[in-house]
Amino acid sequence: MSNWEERRLLVKVAQMYYEEDMTQNEIAKELGIYRTTIGRMLKKARKEGIVQIHIDSTSYETFELETKLKQVFQLKDVIVVPNNESDSDEKRKTTLGLATLEMLNRIIKDDDTIGFAWGRTMGSMIGQPVEYKARKADFVPLVGGPGTLDSKYHVNTIVYNVANTFGGSSHFIDAAAVVEKKETKNDIVSSNFFRKILDMWNELNIAVVGIGAPLASSNMIWTGFYGDREIDELNSLNAVGDICSRFYDINGHVIESEVAERTVAIELEKLKELEYSIGVAESENKVPSIIGALRGRYINVLITNESTAEELLKQI
Repeated sequence: MSNWEERRLLVKVAQMYYEEDMTQNEIAKELGIYRTTIGRMLKKARKEGIVQIHIDSTSYETFELETKLKQVFQLKDVIVVPNNESDSDEKRKTTLGLATLEMLNRIIKDDDTIGFAWGRTMGSMIGQPVEYKARKADFVPLVGGPGTLDSKYHVNTIVYNVANTFGGSSHFIDAAAVVEKKETKNDIVSSNFFRKILDMWNELNIAVVGIGAPLASSNMIWTGFYGDREIDELNSLNAVGDICSRFYDINGHVIESEVAERTVAIELEKLKELEYSIGVAESENKVPSIIGALRGRYINVLITNESTAEELLKQI
């Protein structure tokens, strides 16, 4: 077959497939060519530029932000939801909650173990008008309860509701995130009732965590966990944010403090081993906290909104 004839045939096959919506079987039958040959011809047509596929990414306004963040921080995935300056705090968090549930719906499989932190952003997954196919998965807390915080944002409430959304099994934690004494923490994690939680942390393959803001605006302060002594210690160690009540600095280094010795939560290093460690956070004052979490590699998926994503790229 001459080069001219081959190219003519490539154009014809490409036109039949892409413009006339014919299947490869239909093309093979009409032209008297094996179906496997049609597949090879279509690949060659693309390779030689006869077929050029253009994806209009401008139809999804935050696509470029997602791409840049994914490349800069070498992430597995990034989801940036659009937002407006007029959006209320509740609306911004509700949008993130729905995006998180949609991602979980895409990735959760039977026999998975999915862990959750607590907080207002995590609580935004509750009450969403969605219903998904049931999975035989386990849902477990990654940190103790948040003291006096509204029960809607308690880790057990979040685990229970998300497990119900996916038809899975929920498991609860009977401990505060931060206890008064190191000895109390040791007693809790070595107890028989806590053994089940530890075993599930070892089976974990998906984590969904919020990212705490710097101490000046952290949830942990208004839930009464920390007094002036603890706050002064963490500030002196340059704490910039927390995940599961475990603090780190702007470079992602875990802060070893007296508070950490009293914290009932999964170790941040474990999050680095997971198939999916999903960080869900938004707001300008959390940008340093998000950067620290990304530099520490504690999350490999980021779910945020447009204004936060833009600020992240400005500050790196």
